[in-house]
Amino acid sequence: MASLRIGFIQRCRVYNDCGYADRRISAIQPRTLNNHSFDSPDFAFRICGTRRACLMTEETVETMTKTKTKAFDLESAECLIEEFRGVFESGRTRSYEWRAAQLKSMLRMVKEKEADIVEALRVDLDKPELESFITEISMIRNACNLALKELKNWMKPEKAKTSVTTFPSSAEIVSEPLGVVLIISAWNYPFLLSIDPVIGAIAAGNAVVLKPSEIAPATASLLARVVEEYLDNSAIRVVEGAVPETSALLEQKWDKILYTGNGRVGRIVMAAAAKHLTPVVLELGGKSPVVVDSNVNLKVATRRIISGKWGCNNGQACVAVDYIITTKTFAPKLIDALKSTLEEFFGNDPLESKEISRIVNSNHFARLTKLLDDEKVSGKIVLGGQRDNSRLKIAPTLLLDVPEDSLIMNEEIFGPLLPIVTVDNIKDSFSVIKSRTKPLAAYLFTKDKNLEKEFVSSISAGGMLINDTVLHLACPTLPFGGVGESGFGSYHGKFSFDAFSHKKAVLYRSFGGDASARYPPFTPKKQRLLKALLNGDFLGIIFALIGWSRA
Repeated sequence: MASLRIGFIQRCRVYNDCGYADRRISAIQPRTLNNHSFDSPDFAFRICGTRRACLMTEETVETMTKTKTKAFDLESAECLIEEFRGVFESGRTRSYEWRAAQLKSMLRMVKEKEADIVEALRVDLDKPELESFITEISMIRNACNLALKELKNWMKPEKAKTSVTTFPSSAEIVSEPLGVVLIISAWNYPFLLSIDPVIGAIAAGNAVVLKPSEIAPATASLLARVVEEYLDNSAIRVVEGAVPETSALLEQKWDKILYTGNGRVGRIVMAAAAKHLTPVVLELGGKSPVVVDSNVNLKVATRRIISGKWGCNNGQACVAVDYIITTKTFAPKLIDALKSTLEEFFGNDPLESKEISRIVNSNHFARLTKLLDDEKVSGKIVLGGQRDNSRLKIAPTLLLDVPEDSLIMNEEIFGPLLPIVTVDNIKDSFSVIKSRTKPLAAYLFTKDKNLEKEFVSSISAGGMLINDTVLHLACPTLPFGGVGESGFGSYHGKFSFDAFSHKKAVLYRSFGGDASARYPPFTPKKQRLLKALLNGDFLGIIFALIGWSRA
């Protein structure tokens, strides 16, 4: 009989009862049928719980790889989650060995594909190479290394104290994986915001589906390829697409959903999750203020403010500085310092600077242009305002004393425009911040320790940083998340592990120490004993045991 090629299909488009399952053809080894020298694991594969043998000629392989891909629809989503539930229930993802292996593979992926990641970020956002490395690649490496270093400790049950009510006993809190989780990431840091929560989900022992943003298509495509290549696709997979694919995913019952993006879509995600009582983590945004006191080191403050605005993807970051509040008397000095430092960083023509990302697409460019052309603020520009529609570039722009009812002060800017609001007294800035929804981040520059303490105690925000901007995200011992309309739930470091774990309470008792007082009939003596026990009245317990009553 003619020799046939027999291949184990890992990721090719194969139609079965559930539709097309995403698989890719791996190395195909020639075998012969007449001596049956093949074994089933070489050619059997699992789709939605079904194992099938696949004997293919080279022509069949070529035809299959050229077959038009079926759209990812509701049926595909159902099939995917059924498959992943089967994998999770098998216990595959629960072991330390599996979790560590995936994290190590992820580290290798980031190292070997660094140039591809940088290029994808350049295509999507024209993000500078160093910025891509600092704010995306290095942070993923650090998160992976931390998870690998601490994973055994995170997985260990936590000892818990017991009370006299349960004596004798011992107790612990066991972290167990939630199951099959969905992560929907954002376009502004498309690699970091996709992979960082995936690290936590894997570390916690879950099966994970990642839906990257279609607004950063180059990075989304890269993620689909590298996750497929480096990670265990039976439990970790990327679904590309836009609204229809996301909608199909949200129709399913997940064990947790983490969404990063805006409040409008966050409400859609939460409503979809509510139908299944699925818990969610929403990482949203808001207008993050920076308060600048007059006693600061002006050079350092302006450099750090600029870094936290235009150095963060040209202001397209959820924790980027959204507006400044300072006093009327100090504003001119601050503006002059910002102007000179911006020129130092980005040159006389910032539209030509290689250190600033572009606006992500024409829709966001039009949105920012609308904010800038609002008749209420068009005369308030004190620096910048230049734009290049063909290259989707807008120069760093400062605006002074924009009205509270202007468009720019009533939505998150998410771009290179920076309004400056002035107040008579620096403490008046607190009421300005409190009059708005709670921001994802709040920043204060001051040397006044009393002002610092008052700011921390009275201003509610997802996170806070004194005398700098954005850097709190780089501290893995701090949770990253919002409050109120800026989101809820948090991750980073062990908080990522906890976000995707259920904390199971376990109480251990032996068969000894069984007190008859807890069982009927409840005689007066038993009642006295139980009341004393539950009240923590040790003297009353002794009296009840020896049959004495207290006067």
